[in-house]
Amino acid sequence: MRVSVIALGKIGLPLAVQFASKGHQVVGVDINEKFVELVNAGQEPFPGEDHLQELLAETVADGRLRATTDYADAIPNSDAVVIVVPLFVDEKTGEPEFGWMENATRSLAEHLTPGTLVSYETTLPVGTTRNRWKPMLEEISGLTEGTDFHLVFSPERVLTGRVFADLRKYPKLIGGLSDEGAKRATEFYEAVLDFDDRPDLERGNGVWDLGSAEASELAKLAETTYRDVNIGLANQFARFAGQNGIDITQVIDASNSQPYSHIHRPGIAVGGHCIPVYPRLYLYTDPDATVVRAAREANAAMPDYTIGLLEGAYGDLKGAKVVVLGASYRGGVKETAFSGVFPAVDALKGRGAEVFVHDPMYTDEELTKLGFTPFALGTPVDAAVLQADHAEYAELSPADLPGVTVLVDGRDKTDAAKWAGVRRIVIGRSVRQ
Repeated sequence: MRVSVIALGKIGLPLAVQFASKGHQVVGVDINEKFVELVNAGQEPFPGEDHLQELLAETVADGRLRATTDYADAIPNSDAVVIVVPLFVDEKTGEPEFGWMENATRSLAEHLTPGTLVSYETTLPVGTTRNRWKPMLEEISGLTEGTDFHLVFSPERVLTGRVFADLRKYPKLIGGLSDEGAKRATEFYEAVLDFDDRPDLERGNGVWDLGSAEASELAKLAETTYRDVNIGLANQFARFAGQNGIDITQVIDASNSQPYSHIHRPGIAVGGHCIPVYPRLYLYTDPDATVVRAAREANAAMPDYTIGLLEGAYGDLKGAKVVVLGASYRGGVKETAFSGVFPAVDALKGRGAEVFVHDPMYTDEELTKLGFTPFALGTPVDAAVLQADHAEYAELSPADLPGVTVLVDGRDKTDAAKWAGVRRIVIGRSVRQ
């Protein structure tokens, strides 16, 4: 098949490589000229994705994969077009910002030819595929969906860093606007993906047709919103436990020993492209979802609450030297999308602290570009807040932070035994040492 992938980011490029690795001719489209140059040179534009470099080099070298900035080069006569353009959400209003996706859809429509399967993989509010993209594609292309081309929604369900493993591990969900579109999508994804055996799934692993684009859209929002709601509940439990001398970790472990309880872990922040964003996309079409809204508000309040724990233990933070450990939104990933580092730094500055940021994955120059004052381990500091659970932080000790008197571990990552003489606080489990 001839396959086009629109947007060669941290999901789109691995997808393009995966499709090419199955023997298909793949053209990736991206507006970032530097990305395109690197891809055509067989060089990954971003580090950290397992197996990407070797598979990229292999598929580019044998001519199965190339990249371009030109839709006219990539789209015509494609058997399938997969769109993974980012959808952003306004941080204040929670409204989706469709600008980038609309631009990509217009460019796609201008060069769409009959017989093409179009699959949106970007997470969308329910109804977007049918009510926004279908009319736009039809109007601009002059083609009719369901007759001249087929449109489906098939959400990506992978995490950066392990995209290829996740593509094999989880069922590929699809939802079409017609039976023929769903059939075409099923055939396409069966031809470009491999699936691990999953005896735990009654339906088995593979391509799952959910019956409609709306069902597929909701499935993606539901699985991610569930996590946000679950974490929000865990954070509520942790705040109560911390106020009443209860160890929330023991409580959660005890609860989850029963098979119907699956309480997640509390923490300083919920970050990344998915969990803080997709509940807002759900609320966009279901504004009366009070449970979802309450959880989102609870999780958004956690960075300030965590800095409040530091203030309660340390005292007045005005003039105090405080380091936030971790700029990334989660450990082992070089990404700051909706990271808790931003509200944590703001909360500290709002209390008058002199704030520094450390992250083993970022250079001082990169941290400076993010608006932070870089910190080097071994520099004297008054207090510390652990924001990202990088593996390196498990080995931290007071010797790395000379003068530290309070550590608030927002991820329960540090080793308590290493922190004798320092007041170490974990959300939902305060310990005096």
